[in-house]
Amino acid sequence: MVSGSGTGTSDQLHEEVGRRLASLDQRYTSARRALVVVLAEAGRPLTIPEVLGLIEGVPQSTAYRNLTVLVEAGVARRVAGSDDHGRFELAEDLTGHHHHVICTTCGTVTDVHVAPRLEQALEAAAEAATADLGFEVSGHTIDLLGTCCSCRG
Repeated sequence: MVSGSGTGTSDQLHEEVGRRLASLDQRYTSARRALVVVLAEAGRPLTIPEVLGLIEGVPQSTAYRNLTVLVEAGVARRVAGSDDHGRFELAEDLTGHHHHVICTTCGTVTDVHVAPRLEQALEAAAEAATADLGFEVSGHTIDLLGTCCSCRG
């Protein structure tokens, strides 16, 4: 974990992103760096329009193309919301394990961290649910659906 939790540095994050891109023979361009910075600072998954609102001078097609490369390199991941907009965040191994709350009215996706005791219970439940299938659980994500305070207000 090199960003997001406060345990790593920005330099470590950028070094790791550079390594992952290099493993695919991709360069860590200024546009990709700007995308990584925006995703690292956001604290929640962002839509392309939100990303473009935070980065000057990057055309939409460039943002999509570069986000696709970042996803392929394991730097970012796409997060589904309750609307038609895909959202992007840095990969969990870079930011720390977390879950999401998703507003079914406005589509906002927000990161939520849960207590270690709850994480252990979720892991045990996942293993119990799949044990009869011979399925080995390697991770989990939980998306909680509901209505955010802004939409309820």
